Amino acid sequence: MVARVPLPAGFNRLAWSNLAAQSAEQVALAAAPIVAVITLGAGAGETGLLQTAQTLPFLILSIPAGVLADRMSRRRLMASAEALRALALIGVLALAQLGWLTLPLLGLLGFVGACGTVAYSVATPALVPALVPAEALPVANGRIELARTIAFASGPAVAGALVGFTGGAPAFAVAAALSAWAVVLLAGLREPVRPPRAARRVLHELREGAAFVFGHPLLRPVFLTQLVFNTAFFMIQAVYVPYAVHRLGLSAFGVGVTLATYGVGMVVGALLAPRIIQALPFGVVVALGPIAGLVAAVVMVLTIWVPAASLAALSFFLVGVGPIVWVISTATLRQTVTPRDLLGRASAISMTATGARPVGAALGAILGALYGAELCLVVAALGFAVQAAVILMSPVLRVERQPEMVG
Repeated sequence: MVARVPLPAGFNRLAWSNLAAQSAEQVALAAAPIVAVITLGAGAGETGLLQTAQTLPFLILSIPAGVLADRMSRRRLMASAEALRALALIGVLALAQLGWLTLPLLGLLGFVGACGTVAYSVATPALVPALVPAEALPVANGRIELARTIAFASGPAVAGALVGFTGGAPAFAVAAALSAWAVVLLAGLREPVRPPRAARRVLHELREGAAFVFGHPLLRPVFLTQLVFNTAFFMIQAVYVPYAVHRLGLSAFGVGVTLATYGVGMVVGALLAPRIIQALPFGVVVALGPIAGLVAAVVMVLTIWVPAASLAALSFFLVGVGPIVWVISTATLRQTVTPRDLLGRASAISMTATGARPVGAALGAILGALYGAELCLVVAALGFAVQAAVILMSPVLRVERQPEMVG
């Protein structure tokens, strides 16, 4: 059972900083392609390259960021990373105001800003256990994820409104201000001092982190499940819009409404997660996310025979609500079973599973182009079945309660 323990003031500063940082990221991510198309005349291929530049750091920098998070003050790393993102956003703002902004410069500054995002995102879950007691970790992780889901749901709308009514510059100004506010909040946070560690070679530290995660009977199936989930979900994402228009007969507004239920599901899941963790065995809570993903995929496949927008919306709602419970519960699991000096690397290895997203999108594009979106949805559902089987057959399902904090 999870006790209701008040969250300390230090964590509350982190939570507000996280909300500001996540909001800045989502506003900037949404504003960049809109500005690229409307102001710079970019086409589909160019916006695809822009998206690649903004997401590439998650694939190539997560592990180095995890090493840094275990070597230095996590608060200082997060503040520096967020300051880097703020500077990149200010750079975009200045170039836009001067009329010097080009697509390559927008991509370059987007890459720089994403480098800050990666370091901030890796260090956050590693810092949380130092600020809250073990029994409050599910509530704290729920608060962190709630901030992310609110930013995910509102950021694109805010960016679209700002760009549409006032041009691109104000959107980047808002994002830069949010990033700067996140830095200010972190500056006033007191991080408990960690014992000094002997300096070692980076490769040794990488091997140590990987050996721990992939050798742990609970963390290994969690990583594999996350990897397959990301691949399968982005296969659906790759073909959904044309499928919804041509097969389900939805307008642009209808497509947007069905996609919006994903964000609604995320918010609902983040709000309910602490209560769910209280009510059910811990391993069952972890398994809920993969099971919800499988049900969501099956519901989406049903639209092949029953082309209803309501089924598509239900599918996206389920894939939002279940995996958020998964993120909160697995973050709590990782924080409790991982030694403190390995938390940064363990968090980074978990984030590398997001590297499967472009792989899933590419597979979806290939299958959709060669055999049609319907087959792509069926193959994605098989992937969701695999990820559910991995977690259901693992020792994670037998965990009755939140593990004791190690170290």
